[in-house]
Amino acid sequence: MRTYLDSKAMAKAMRERLAEKGINIAHSEALEIVARQFGLDTWNILSARIDAATNGASGSAAEAELRFEGATPIFRIFDVDKAREYYLGFLGMTVDWEHRHAPDLPLYMQVSRGGLKLHLSEHSGDATPGANALVFCRGVAALHRELADKNYSYNRPGLEQQDWGAEMQVIDPFGNRLRFTERKDG
Repeated sequence: MRTYLDSKAMAKAMRERLAEKGINIAHSEALEIVARQFGLDTWNILSARIDAATNGASGSAAEAELRFEGATPIFRIFDVDKAREYYLGFLGMTVDWEHRHAPDLPLYMQVSRGGLKLHLSEHSGDATPGANALVFCRGVAALHRELADKNYSYNRPGLEQQDWGAEMQVIDPFGNRLRFTERKDG
């Protein structure tokens, strides 16, 4: 039996079943529906509960009221199709949700893969092109192989051994950088 921890899979299954019946809904809308099925007002609330359950609480008793939930970089994009090709096709991320104030206004969306979440924005002033985000991870060599095997025309990342560990850098079509770093043990 599925639980709220399976929400993304539930939303995907719902979208696929509805599509078979000729009803198409956005992934973000499916996530909102699943959140409501669990008695919550929004996907953001359910997502926070999932993060808390999977990451656990940490810190001392003195820090009980303060809890950081991680940072989510915002990257400026200028072309939605190119962003989808890069983040979904090349990096293998999925769209968690999308938002536009109106159909003809700029897109703001969240993409994720594993514990990595990024916000991509067409909104002027949200972010500056050329941002640089450091992503600590395990398995950077496997990620490098995966991306190299895709033979993506616009980005061929190298894997480097630094004093602090293995590092691979990728640059999106808008000049934003992600540095995937696997720290050395100890």
